[in-house]
Amino acid sequence: ELAGYRKQLARPYMNDQDVTDALIKEAYERLKTDIRASHVLIRVAENAPPKDSLTAYNRALDARNRILKGDEFSSVAQQLSDDKSAANNGGDLGYFTALMMVYPFESAVYNTNAGDVTMPVRTRFGYHVIKVFDKRAAMGELKVAHIMVKTQGSTSDDDEIAVNAKKKIGEIYGLLKNGQPFSEVAKTHSEDQGTSKSGGVIPPFGTGKMVADFERAAYNLKNAGDFSEPVKTSFGWHIISLIERKSLVPFEEKERELKNLVSRDSRADASKKAKIKQIKKEYSYNLNRKALEQIFSKLDSSLTTGQWDTKKAEGLNKPLFNIGTDKFSQTDFVEYLGTNQSRKLKTGYMELAANYFQFFVDEKCLAYEEKQLETKYPEFRTLMQEYRDGILLFDLTDKKVWSKAVNDSAGLATFYDENKDQYMWNNRVEAEIYTCKDADMAQKVRKLIKKGMKPNEITKEVNEDSQLNCSVMKGKYSKGDNELIDSKPWTVGVSEDIKKESAIVIINYKELIPSQRKTLKEAKGIVTSDYQNYLEEKWIGDLRGKYDVKVNEDVLSSIIQ
Repeated sequence: ELAGYRKQLARPYMNDQDVTDALIKEAYERLKTDIRASHVLIRVAENAPPKDSLTAYNRALDARNRILKGDEFSSVAQQLSDDKSAANNGGDLGYFTALMMVYPFESAVYNTNAGDVTMPVRTRFGYHVIKVFDKRAAMGELKVAHIMVKTQGSTSDDDEIAVNAKKKIGEIYGLLKNGQPFSEVAKTHSEDQGTSKSGGVIPPFGTGKMVADFERAAYNLKNAGDFSEPVKTSFGWHIISLIERKSLVPFEEKERELKNLVSRDSRADASKKAKIKQIKKEYSYNLNRKALEQIFSKLDSSLTTGQWDTKKAEGLNKPLFNIGTDKFSQTDFVEYLGTNQSRKLKTGYMELAANYFQFFVDEKCLAYEEKQLETKYPEFRTLMQEYRDGILLFDLTDKKVWSKAVNDSAGLATFYDENKDQYMWNNRVEAEIYTCKDADMAQKVRKLIKKGMKPNEITKEVNEDSQLNCSVMKGKYSKGDNELIDSKPWTVGVSEDIKKESAIVIINYKELIPSQRKTLKEAKGIVTSDYQNYLEEKWIGDLRGKYDVKVNEDVLSSIIQ
């Protein structure tokens, strides 16, 4: 476990910081611009043989030439692109910004003028021909609220779910047009349970972060308080209200976030390569090229199918290269080839072998640098000691407290029996909460409740002409669980009308459940937690009795001051 943490903590040291800093600043500058582009993708493997790469390049070049001669980009994309989505979107990627595309693709579009078409751009996916349609100042982040009506379960635009959803969102839109506050309508009618309580507010988002139709409608809103017409997405229907538009924050505020993003982005490869170059220089990397050529002379095309036999290089054991005090022989690389050769790679075996050797050397350079970290960086050494001590303490606490409390069923039962009066249900009520559009509807629902109809039967009957007439929520509630439940005396029967935003609420208090002791099964979570606290306190008490603790009061006082 400690080795795993060490790997994570070592990662920042495995990159060239100067290169990383430059990449972070470049990313920030690019975030100031949004780009709309389309592409044609011609797929080819990263390690494809030169012949296949050239074929793919020429296909991409042909696509570019057709576009330059006047063919519609979308038409060429639909006919030639290996990006399956092009059949529907004509290669249109919409608007995006930095850190959303692979680095070579991003660099190509940021270095291309609006209206121009790039030469074929190589990425790990293949060759791209890209047309930049627009460059605009970054639109910034938006903070919006939305009202949502779900279409989950719908299989067509004219089934009952879809028809009712479209009808409901239209009625909600009518309420907003008539002046009802967006927040109140969202709280009453939105089906997004994660945001309805907050008036529909969702976390801020930027270009390319939401589904296209939602994002387009949101960015088209001009002023705070404006709201959209109903917008259909794959999730359902939305009405969106603009709360705030935020510009790009200063670099100092964005730097930490960008550092994390860059470290996980394909551009981090540039920083890694620079670090390896630095390591080779610092630790005097030295290659015996003749020894490497001897290995290459024993290879054949079976390497490309993963079937090369290491016995063909039997007896080769000369020094191959060294990095610092670590020395590697021909045998080391031959064994690496035998273990790592992959099957059915479409590339020449000599090119493949050269790639394998590059991977092998890079791996050993970084491993050597990693071994030096405690010596070179005192702060890393201190951090590793803290992690070591923390893991030991965690493991010991788990044995003495956490796992013991979970696995010691007899001890847990005894602890519960000795403290069971602490685990009580408060007085509770089983209730149904009906939210009605107005007092007349509330009166109608009240009558249906008194007839003994079930909640789903009631909503089906009263919502026949409008999905906004009534909604219901039911459950068992303690004091403090629900403001509406607490707003009226807990008396079995139907409450008087309660005003909520623009709606009327009535509550059917079905059954009063008096305070009672929880069973161990019902209270197991909190009992286990309390038992763990008990075991920890007992353990610490035993330790204090076993070991003499001495505090240097003068030093403690100097720290506090």
